[in-house]
Amino acid sequence: MSNTSDYTPPKVWQWEKESGGKFAKINRPVSGPTHAKDLPVGKHPLQLYSLATPNGVKATIMLEELLAKGITEAEYDAYLIDISEGDQFSSGFVQINPNSKIPAMVDNSTNPPTRIFESGAILLYLAEKFDAFLPSKPEQRAELLSWLFWQVGSAPYVGGGFGHFYQYAPIKIEYCIDRFTMEVKRQLDVLDKRLANNQYICGDEYTIADMAIWPWYGCLVLNEVYEAAEFLQADTYKHVMRWAKDIANRDAVKRGRMVNRTWGEPYEQLHERHDAKDFDTNTEDKKND
Repeated sequence: MSNTSDYTPPKVWQWEKESGGKFAKINRPVSGPTHAKDLPVGKHPLQLYSLATPNGVKATIMLEELLAKGITEAEYDAYLIDISEGDQFSSGFVQINPNSKIPAMVDNSTNPPTRIFESGAILLYLAEKFDAFLPSKPEQRAELLSWLFWQVGSAPYVGGGFGHFYQYAPIKIEYCIDRFTMEVKRQLDVLDKRLANNQYICGDEYTIADMAIWPWYGCLVLNEVYEAAEFLQADTYKHVMRWAKDIANRDAVKRGRMVNRTWGEPYEQLHERHDAKDFDTNTEDKKND
């Protein structure tokens, strides 16, 4: 890889070598499947295919929150999609999500089955399907949707921008880190001002806006993604920090974060989830007993 000081872009870019640091092997400039493989299907109507990244845990947190409310129709099967191994490029997964990104979901309770991809779309689909975590008043719904789409548009600066160049890029480029650090801190300031007078993102009600924003920004200030809390002076965003800790302490959030997780302590990892009892019997520490 060339340094920024001596690199001149060609007139026409060509894909000649891997690029992307830690994730170079899964980056490519074309879409579509790389291999034929069907996806497994479990016993519940809702089938989730995911990994416990910030985007992935949005869906599992939502499903666990629905179950915690007593909505038994939200029972689900969750299968691991290991993006480091290229599982997202299987023919079965691409059929559900042509963009080859997790999470993706199939609702087999409809005829024909409904596919949903993009984490924000999954949250909204489930909220509407089960009439939960989504306010009914038009003005409140508009506020929620504004914050939901704020996250969709803003988080790529956190992950693909700041996170990549600060944590994963093979070389440290001051310009890139400075640029994305400035934007991430601006976004944290937006959230901090919003949460100064609101318990949750949309006021006193916990909604899918919180479930969308927390895995990125909450985990960022709690030093659980990119190990950058000190670098970003996360403790100065006191309202974000209060909100982040409150949500982290929710039982459904704790369960949701375990599903499809392949790192951390073995007791934190539930690679597949098919029943609530799996949290007690099928985590990696229990499987290895």
